[in-house]
Amino acid sequence: MTDRLYSVEDVAERLGLHVRTIRGYVREGRLPAVRIGKQYRIAHADLEAFTGRPVPETVRESAGRERYTEVSSIVEIDAVDRTTADRLSSLLMGAARSHDSTVRPLRVQIIYDEQRARMKVVVVGGLGETARLFDYMEGVLAP
Repeated sequence: MTDRLYSVEDVAERLGLHVRTIRGYVREGRLPAVRIGKQYRIAHADLEAFTGRPVPETVRESAGRERYTEVSSIVEIDAVDRTTADRLSSLLMGAARSHDSTVRPLRVQIIYDEQRARMKVVVVGGLGETARLFDYMEGVLAP
């Protein structure tokens, strides 16, 4: 048994009925519900008792919500020569391409200003992948 509560709209969608029909069932007492504020909530067990059979889960519930985190970072590097910038660019772009893009894409953009000897690296991706890129950067840039 689960303590899941459904809104009137959820129940109407599950049963293929109009929202007004479900509200009518609730007001008539045919479908037990709890009033929270101005809205009704229907317990999973009450809905199953009302229909006389197990209530199928929706695609959203059966798949569940997957937690997703994404990092957006801009790294500025001063006093970097062209050779180091090229080496770092190749390393980061190669690492981004070797990442399993079927899960979440790892995006890297690199801008190098030769006159100022300044490099900017923009990284957008998951926490772990971004952290690994930062470790690679530190390996190239560390004295």
